[in-house]
Parts: sequence; structure tokens; C-alpha cells
Amino acid sequence: MAHIYVAFIALLLGGLAGLLQVFVRSGQFTLPAGIGYYQVLTVHGVLLGLILTTFFIYGFQIAGVSRTSGTFTDGQRRLGWIGFWLMTIGTAAAATMVLLNKATVLYTFYAPLKAHWIFYLGLTLVVVGSWVGGAGQILRYAQWRKENKGSGQPSPLLSFMVVVNNLMWFVATLGVAVSVLFQLLPWSLGFVERVDIALSRTLFWYFGHALVYFWLLPAYMIWYVVIPKVIGGKIFSDSLARLSFMLFLIFSVPVGIHHQLTEPGIDGTWKFIQVVLTFAVVVPSLMTAFSMFAMFELRGRELGGKGLYGWFKKLPWKDSRFFIPFIGMVVFIPGGAGGLVNASYQMNLVIHNTIWVTGHFHLTVATTVALTYFSAAFWLIPHLTGRTLTKSLNNIGNFAAILWAVGMIIMSSAMHIAGLLGAPRRSDYSEYGGAQQAYDWIPYQIAQAVGGTLLFIAVLIIIYIVVKLAWFAPKGEEEFPIGDVHESSGTTPAILENFKVWLVILVALILFAYTIPIFDIISNSPPGSKGYTPW
Repeated sequence: MAHIYVAFIALLLGGLAGLLQVFVRSGQFTLPAGIGYYQVLTVHGVLLGLILTTFFIYGFQIAGVSRTSGTFTDGQRRLGWIGFWLMTIGTAAAATMVLLNKATVLYTFYAPLKAHWIFYLGLTLVVVGSWVGGAGQILRYAQWRKENKGSGQPSPLLSFMVVVNNLMWFVATLGVAVSVLFQLLPWSLGFVERVDIALSRTLFWYFGHALVYFWLLPAYMIWYVVIPKVIGGKIFSDSLARLSFMLFLIFSVPVGIHHQLTEPGIDGTWKFIQVVLTFAVVVPSLMTAFSMFAMFELRGRELGGKGLYGWFKKLPWKDSRFFIPFIGMVVFIPGGAGGLVNASYQMNLVIHNTIWVTGHFHLTVATTVALTYFSAAFWLIPHLTGRTLTKSLNNIGNFAAILWAVGMIIMSSAMHIAGLLGAPRRSDYSEYGGAQQAYDWIPYQIAQAVGGTLLFIAVLIIIYIVVKLAWFAPKGEEEFPIGDVHESSGTTPAILENFKVWLVILVALILFAYTIPIFDIISNSPPGSKGYTPW
């Protein structure tokens, strides 16, 4: 619950910052009191992209491991609390610097924009805290494996998925940790005068795209394990679920250079190789889609659904625990399609650094992932606080999700279209000296403000529901839904739980994908850049 409280405070503040952004970009609003647009943009990106997600994920994962692998020992629980406080102190430190306008470096904190050293130290504490907290979750899983050695049964699926996500996170955050500790922190402290831009960006994106899957996999955990129980069905295939997560583990990290297709200093051959690896990640996503809709159809036909699509009508559409994440699943279809455009060597040149990209990740992360998290919060919070999700709160939750979807369709569609017309991402409102092209963007920027307003109203409704469920809803018992595996699923092959094999493959892929590009960057690096603080 401590993690979840921080997450939803970040949602409220980050959502407010997002509202201010779309107002400013409409050209109809100016920020008061000397607050800068890029300052607000940094708040929005850091709080929603890093803090909301990481804290909610860890709260959910702690509950999930405890529910499926057994109660944490005192030592494991202590690791969780140490991790929480390190992350919280780091968040407070970084947020303070952003609010003081000493770290207006955006969510990607690209050099040569230089933040106050406390900002980088805060980010370091968030990462280290996540390592400590994640270690407690892995130790509980390892303890279950030890206690049930020789039983012949697979480990609890949800705990297994948590371990996969944590391992991916540990490996991915090594890149950003190296960049912050050995480049950006010494640079901001004045120990070194210059920093290698290409190296810092490459290390960031080594982490940055895997971060997307760190957000996504907990949503997939809910889809695979929780939703079957919610609708009264069963997990379609234990083996398919585990294989999809292992494929995410090995393919999620060596793909970051597809964010750098227009940057010099990286040979085109390695860009192409990482584009191919990026497309490999489509496979486990399609496996997940197949598994979900197979499970939906099986359940619908059990309930008497006839004909080709009769099963569809039988699903529990009024239950927010199912309806809200289902919206997320549907939105992931255009979101994923846009991702294929972003990762394509040629098409990326059309939309690179335009607001199309912003529209894309507002579909994938800010809709698919966020709505799934909210739906989980609506049963997890009352489960933990001893309260119940009442019918009225359930209905309000469904309304908030519909409002969110409508607002996002308006905002994201406008972003995609404006991006195709050349509108830049990250940029403050400008008329670009009266250029006609800039005037062509304005109607779409006004549409973004309309969609963003609906989204913020939805945020307020969701915060209301969370407060009610935490403190004011009627006392009772809310289940933690954990699905059973379908009888015809078959035996899970042992190799799917052999982490050593998959980690060796992961390390081999990373060394193959990154060794020569990073060697080339270091070997041919220019003198580097001094820091800039233009705000």
C-alpha cells in the first residue's frame, strides 16, 4: 500500500502537469508565475513515466509474490521497506530539483542539458532502491522453489512472471546506472568538464526501451493470471505464458538503438540488426493476444455462446476488473501498429522526433498499461485494506475508463496526424515566425487540449475511487483473483523455468548487439560537450 500511495500521488501531480502542457501547446494559455513549459514537461514525464509505474509495479509485485509464493520473511520484508524508502527519498530529491527549475532536462535527461547533481543522485537512489526491493521478491520465489524441490510442480505462474520482470529490470537499469554514475554525476559535480553525448544516449536507450516492457509485463501478468479468474475461466496455457515472458526477457534489452536511427556515430549495420531484434518482440505480444482471445472464447462458449461471435456477448462487460483492461487490450492494437512504424528503418525517418511518437506511447503506456493498472488497483486496494469494491464504485470506474479512452483517442489521434504534418515533440508553443506549416498544426493542438482535459477529469475520478477504496468503502473482503490453468494445457517444460539458460542467451544477445557499437563510439568519440542550462 505504501508503494501504491506514492504511485497515485504521482498520477495526480503528473496528470496536472500534462493538462498544463496541452493547454500551452494549444496557444490559448500561458503558464503563470514564471513556470517554464519544459519544467512542466519534465514533471509530467518523470512522475508518470518513472515514478507512477515503478511504485505501482513494485506494490503489485510484492502483493502477487506474497499471495502465490507465501508470506515474506522478516528479512525479505525489510529489503522491501529499504527499497521503498530509497526510491521515495530519491524521488523527493529529484522532484525538488525539477520544481526549483534546476533539472529541466525532460524525462530522457539527455546530455548536454545538465541538471543539478542532486537530480542525478535522486535517480540513482530510485534505481538502487528498485534493485533492493526486487531482490526481496526474488528471494521469496527462490525460497518457494527450494521448499518445493522435487515436487514436480511448476512454480506459481504470477511469482515466476514477477521474477522475469525484475531480472529484465536489473539488466536494463545497468545501462542508465553506468551513464549516471560514471558520466552525468561527475559531470554535474564539476569533476569532468565534458561528456560524450553519443555514449550517454546509447546507454540511456539500452535501458529506455526495456523500460517499456518493464511497464508492460505487469499488465500482461494481470491479463494472463488475474482476468481468467475474474471472468470465471481458466488460464489458456501455462507453457505459452512462461515462454512469452522468457522471450520478452531476451529480446527486450538489445533493441535500444532503434531509438537512435537518425543519430551519427552508430554504423547502419548495427542499427539494422537492432531493428530486426525489435521486430522479434512482436512474437510474444502476438502470443499473448492469441492466448487472451482463446481464453475469452472458451469461457464465452462455456456460458452458452453460439455461432462465430456469440461467445463475445457472454463476457462480464459490467465488471470493471475485466472491462477496463479489455479497453487497454483493444487500444494496444493501433498502439502496437504505430510501434512497428517507429521501429522501421525507413518509416522512422518520417516521424522521428515528431509528436507522432508521443501519440504512440500515450496509446501503449498511458492507455493499455495505465488502464490495466487502474483496474488492478480497484480490487487490490480493497483486498489490502479490508474493504469492498461496491457496485457504484465499479460503475464509476467503468465510466472513468470510457472517459479516458475517449480523451486519449482525441488527443492521441491529433498527435499522430500533427506528427505526420511535421509537428515536433517536446516543444513549447511557437508560431515559427508565421510559417504556414505551424498554423496547420494549431487545430490539432487544440484537439490535444480537449482530449487532455477529458483525461485529467478521468484522473480525478480515479483518484476519488482510490481514496474511497483505501479509507471509506464498506468493510468486507475483496478477493485477489488468481486463475487456475486449463486442464488441457499440458505439462510445462522444465527449460521454461531454467533461468540460467535464458540469462546466458540474454547476455549473449546484449554482447552481440552492443559491444561493437559502444566500442566504435568510444574509439571515435569527439572531445565531448560542456553542459547547457538554457532555462
